[in-house]
Amino acid sequence: MSSSTRPASAAPAAPSSASEHEDRSGSPAGDPRTQAFEALEREFELIFTQFRRSAMANASQVSEGMLPGAYKVLTTISRVGSATLSELTEILLTDKGQMSRTIRDLDERGLIDRAPDPSDGRSIRISVSEFGTQRLAMTRGEKEHELRDAMGRWTVSDIVRFTELLHALSLGLTPRTP
Repeated sequence: MSSSTRPASAAPAAPSSASEHEDRSGSPAGDPRTQAFEALEREFELIFTQFRRSAMANASQVSEGMLPGAYKVLTTISRVGSATLSELTEILLTDKGQMSRTIRDLDERGLIDRAPDPSDGRSIRISVSEFGTQRLAMTRGEKEHELRDAMGRWTVSDIVRFTELLHALSLGLTPRTP
């Protein structure tokens, strides 16, 4: 949402005490860098909220009553091709018990297949079933252009730069100067 269309309620409230005139680092609250970080945090909150809404809708569309976390696991399996329970736990930074319950749910819904791991007979490789692939394709087909539509008027160089900045942020790097 652009600043010109943002509701007035989204504007930061004025500090009500002297201690609120400084941020946690001791910088004045009116400092442009502090204000920029606060604005960035608000925008991330909006994006994360939109992402959660989208994940909830996608999960429900794949299978009624499916939780967004299960949808994330299913899309991760789809992206990596196949994985063991341990690999999924590591990729998604979750605990094995939760992952095991999610895999059981996906299996009961017919969205995944399990097969012995050829490199380790003790492990099971999990992949998206044909039915799961169809359900994901249907859901993704309807949602495929949301990001493209949202960024439809952006220049290619703006999209490339935004991608570079997000990549640097995700790795904790300083972005290169254009």
